[in-house]
Amino acid sequence: MNKKQKIYAIAGFGLAQFLSLTPAFAQDSKSLDEVVIMTTKNDQKQSQTGKVVNIITREQLERSAGKTLPELLSEQAGVIVGGATSNQGLNKGLFIRGAGSAYAVVLIDGIPVANPSGAGSAFDLRMFGIDQIDHIEIIKGGQSTIYGSDAVAGVINIITKKGKTDVSSVFGNATAGSYDSYKGTIGINSNVSGFSYNIGYTQAKTAGISEAADSTGTAAPLEKDGNRTAALNANFSLQATEALSISPFFRYFYGRYDFDGGSFVDNPTNQYKTKHYNTGLNTQYKFATGKINLNYSYESTWNDTKNQYGVSQSEGKMNLIDLYYSQQLGSHLTLLVGLDNRLTKLEGSYTAKANLFSTYGSLLLHDLKGFNLEVGGRYNNHDEYGDNYTYSVTPSYDIASFIKVFGTVSTNFKAPTLDMLFGLYGANLALKPEHSQNYEAGFALKSNNNNISLRLSAFQRDLTDAIVYGNMGYVNQLSQKAKGFELEPRVKYKQFTATGFYAYVEGTEFNFVNNQTENTLFRRPKHTVGVNLGLQATRSLFLSTNFKHLGKRTDGDFDFNNPHVVTMPAFSLVDIYGEYKVYKSQLRLFVDLKNIFDKQYNEYYGYNAMGFNMNAGLAFNFR
Repeated sequence: MNKKQKIYAIAGFGLAQFLSLTPAFAQDSKSLDEVVIMTTKNDQKQSQTGKVVNIITREQLERSAGKTLPELLSEQAGVIVGGATSNQGLNKGLFIRGAGSAYAVVLIDGIPVANPSGAGSAFDLRMFGIDQIDHIEIIKGGQSTIYGSDAVAGVINIITKKGKTDVSSVFGNATAGSYDSYKGTIGINSNVSGFSYNIGYTQAKTAGISEAADSTGTAAPLEKDGNRTAALNANFSLQATEALSISPFFRYFYGRYDFDGGSFVDNPTNQYKTKHYNTGLNTQYKFATGKINLNYSYESTWNDTKNQYGVSQSEGKMNLIDLYYSQQLGSHLTLLVGLDNRLTKLEGSYTAKANLFSTYGSLLLHDLKGFNLEVGGRYNNHDEYGDNYTYSVTPSYDIASFIKVFGTVSTNFKAPTLDMLFGLYGANLALKPEHSQNYEAGFALKSNNNNISLRLSAFQRDLTDAIVYGNMGYVNQLSQKAKGFELEPRVKYKQFTATGFYAYVEGTEFNFVNNQTENTLFRRPKHTVGVNLGLQATRSLFLSTNFKHLGKRTDGDFDFNNPHVVTMPAFSLVDIYGEYKVYKSQLRLFVDLKNIFDKQYNEYYGYNAMGFNMNAGLAFNFR
């Protein structure tokens, strides 16, 4: 059997397990089509959209107490989080459908968040713990019409916990595990007389592992790269009148990370510190058949880096205003219009700022004898490159009660960052925004009771004017392409549940090793397989296992004398999770065993990944 046949055999094995057993991680089947998707801004039901949506439910989050946010996201179809199973302090790259890590937008409660101090501006996933999250919405495919720059491959909306009852709840957890790792969370929430609040604080530390791999296997053990983090999340909501609500929030994150000097290069003195502040509010005024939302957000990220080249500090700030109006025009038509403005500033080795103003709109025709259609457009004005436009068209049709077909044609964009326009190395004020043409199509099947479902979605993304760092600095390259598909089955049978996926992606991309475009996507495998199996063994005992296979992928060996592309071998991981509820289900004891077969592998070339590791602890929610 050749290696390609082995990959398909693994995929078949995973799907066979999926069909015979079953993860209580799955969305409750009876309510699947009624889930309201906040990320669309129209608050659409999942049954009304032709977009490819995955929901990570509150139940799944509760049963992932031993995981980090990058680990949990990397278990979703079409999503790769580079470094998710490497040292916790290693940078995490978010890849959706083969796109680079800067081509996805992360939202918190519907408001975009980023790293305004970073060269790529991508939000640092290490900053948010799953202990503060109620559920997560993932919309794959281009979403620039609604969310503007960077939403080329998808949007991840993290919805935080809120106070929901008039009885105060105290929640939290305490865990300990491998590599001298500890984490504790404590929080309180309530909802009394129109005023609700949720305040949570998380602190964690780990001795970690060496980020750099040992290239010889005979040297003394390399120095461990540990980290300490602290995070505060607070949100409030005042129902001022029956129609008006005002919801301010405040978030703070501090991280201190040890890191190494590069592939196979140990460095015991390198250290990175970051502080991130995010505050703002969401104000909503409801009419009988419409609503107005005003979102305001202020972000500030401060970085202090000490490495073999010296010490550097930088601070980035972003002010965002997003005002939109949604109006029902009869029983089958909804109008959405809005505008947003983003002012980004950077201070450090150089000072720069840029402003991006946009207006957007969409019309949603829904529930018309099984037919739904959303069309939209966006106009953008950047104070450096000028104007650009995007559009999207998303139809879907229920052929019968058990089958739905859907598709999307859209254009999307990514604006050049401050570092690309004004930075000290290779800056180019003549840069244009990157532009993509996206196509999606697929179908979804489901049984009458919704206990069995299958979704197949295919996509193609053609990116033009891609910004790359060439021999003369940043330039707009001609094109990059990607295409693939995702197969996502789900089964629920009594107390067993199962979800699975097979994802395939291929494409062309410029790489920084030999400075040319090749038919490979760095650090993103063509083939990915995942299976979650779960059993509610008793009213109190829950058990699950997670299997994931990542196929071969390429990476770069940046050896000064001989830089070249390397091929990383495929690997498979198996995790086991168990929890037991006690004291009226308000206290849960859990254990999370990861990489139980102690697979030795590397996610990135020259960097370590974790062998067998585990953590255990308790989670509580007392009222």
